[in-house]
Amino acid sequence: MSKVIVFGSLNADLSIECDRMPRSSETIHGREFFINSGGKGGNQAVAAARMGASTVMLGCVGPDSFGRDLISSLVRHGVSCENVCVSRHYPTGTAIIMRTESDKRIIIDPGANLRTDFDTVRTTLRGLAEPGDIFLTQLECDFETTVASVIFAKEMGLVTVMNAAPAVELPDELYAALDILCINEAECEELCGIDPADSTSMRRALAFFAERGVGRTIITLGSKGSATLIDDKVHAVPSFYVEIKDTTGAGDAYLGALVTELAADRPFEEAMIVASATGALATTKDGAQQAMPGYHEVIGFLAENGHEISWSS
Repeated sequence: MSKVIVFGSLNADLSIECDRMPRSSETIHGREFFINSGGKGGNQAVAAARMGASTVMLGCVGPDSFGRDLISSLVRHGVSCENVCVSRHYPTGTAIIMRTESDKRIIIDPGANLRTDFDTVRTTLRGLAEPGDIFLTQLECDFETTVASVIFAKEMGLVTVMNAAPAVELPDELYAALDILCINEAECEELCGIDPADSTSMRRALAFFAERGVGRTIITLGSKGSATLIDDKVHAVPSFYVEIKDTTGAGDAYLGALVTELAADRPFEEAMIVASATGALATTKDGAQQAMPGYHEVIGFLAENGHEISWSS
């Protein structure tokens, strides 16, 4: 199996549940407050490691208890953290999460996540990456560093995967260096101006990214599943029904499982099914990293739902 190398954010998630989102200038009561290890980079790394991938984390935390707890969480879940640096001057990134039964709102202070520079990523990749390894990143770290890192990883022969969240305008050279782009509906509309609300608009949106050089684009659709283009046709993968408790880490669980399947050289269509199941299971528990399902849990869930997947441990 190829390695999964994740360059991304490491945040302390401060999460609280409420009956509804507060209006402007309004104070409301909440409940079930907790602090959880998060950040899209960390979440996706944990998801991949929990699914069996040899996973390496690249990132930065602050010299505080949040940073120490984040590294401990990653190590506990099997992620290699030798390439996670500790900033002397910037605090660990934080995310404030308000969640209801069917919605969530997140505010992020990136903190130390912005301190990793391209020279650090380049040196690290030269020292540990091999052609065929997977390089997974998002957009919660320094933007210029992220763009340069994806392009360099592509030049090294790595499989480049980006979760374009939060969505910002992307340069053409980045699109051309991406083997896989994964976005949700809102990010899709932000990037290409197309709301993928039906099969026609979905195909137009997927074609937009293909025309810009992206190898393959996946649009995740929440409870409606996910979709990509295969042989120039929209290929849709339905979601799995579960009782939802917290959707915070669902997209990250999807990505972690997807890249693990691809690292094991499994078919893309099969990887999307496994990713969909993993994302669904992540919503049945509170939090992000602590909610990521393990390999055997996903196997059992797929079997219960009638999916015969060719697994190997």
